[in-house]
Amino acid sequence: SSLTTAQIAALTTAQVSAGLTTNQIVALTTNQAGALTTGQVGALTTNQVAAIETADLASLKTNQIAALTTNQVSAGLTTNQIVALTTSQAGALTNAQTAALTTNQVAALQTADLAAFKTSQVAALTTNQISAGLSTNQLSSMTTAQIAALTTAQVSAGLTTNQIVALTTAQAAALTTAQASNLTTNQVAALETRDLAAMTTAQIAALTTNQVSAGLTTNQIVALTTAQAGALTTAQTANLTTNQVAALQTADLAAFKTNQVAALTTNQISAGLTTNQLASLTSAQIAALTTAQVSAGLTTNQIVALTTAQAGALTTAQTAALTTNQVAALQTADLAAFKTSQVAALTTNQISAGLTTNQLASMTTAQIAALTTA
Repeated sequence: SSLTTAQIAALTTAQVSAGLTTNQIVALTTNQAGALTTGQVGALTTNQVAAIETADLASLKTNQIAALTTNQVSAGLTTNQIVALTTSQAGALTNAQTAALTTNQVAALQTADLAAFKTSQVAALTTNQISAGLSTNQLSSMTTAQIAALTTAQVSAGLTTNQIVALTTAQAAALTTAQASNLTTNQVAALETRDLAAMTTAQIAALTTNQVSAGLTTNQIVALTTAQAGALTTAQTANLTTNQVAALQTADLAAFKTNQVAALTTNQISAGLTTNQLASLTSAQIAALTTAQVSAGLTTNQIVALTTAQAGALTTAQTAALTTNQVAALQTADLAAFKTSQVAALTTNQISAGLTTNQLASMTTAQIAALTTA
């Protein structure tokens, strides 16, 4: 320990690696440790690296840290030494050194040190380091830029469901569309409702149909914002389960574009849509239903639930496609709201086998006059 820093720096790499004992490494002062050349640092044995006192390690310059070999890092540095790293030193680790860290070493990184990682270092982490090394506290401390830097493989094969739960709303919103579309269905289901609600419409639209139908829970469907509901693609909409359809808030359903409404399957309509949901649809959405959706999708209870505005919004094609049971289920007030063109569109079978005498008696004189002679 009496050697000057100049004398320390003058030692050959052989003198350092083969000459200095671990006790002598322990005896180095912080100034002497800081005087080691990058060549000397790279020549240290793993035992010598492990013998460096934490105070001495923390005094090393960033170029000395970067000079460590991957073997010196993974087999030499102790978890106490990892804890002792400064944020500058942590940020100076090369991508290769970062990828060589053991899961215990990753777990020992201070949140401040992890936050100092460059995005290239984050992208260098292995899926095993992420899943078995990173704690939920460490993950939630990462910046949004670091989260966005994760590869799709790191996201899908690295992040555990507990880590997905630990994401902050800002981190969830920072996921790229590629990352979002590569989440497993279990990961999608693990997203907290507040995190899901924080996601952008582009992220929502990027979800695959399988992620939507097999991943999103009904609680998550309930948590969708109106903007997110309106951002669902027609393919995503058509792949919602009936339970998911039933979980849609009326405000979210009202935000559906007409092409989303037209994408609903007859089973989604008949087994998924509640009467309250149906009654919340706009007249434009009702008019967007296909004739198949009307005749094979709407139940008689749903026909009963139609508002007068909705009944009056049915197109002539939709009107002509109603089954006789559906015609019979029309409320007299709804039938009275029919335009004369709708009345004229009724088939003879709909009139004879569908209309009840009470319904017929409720029709206006203009509607009666609109009936064709056929």
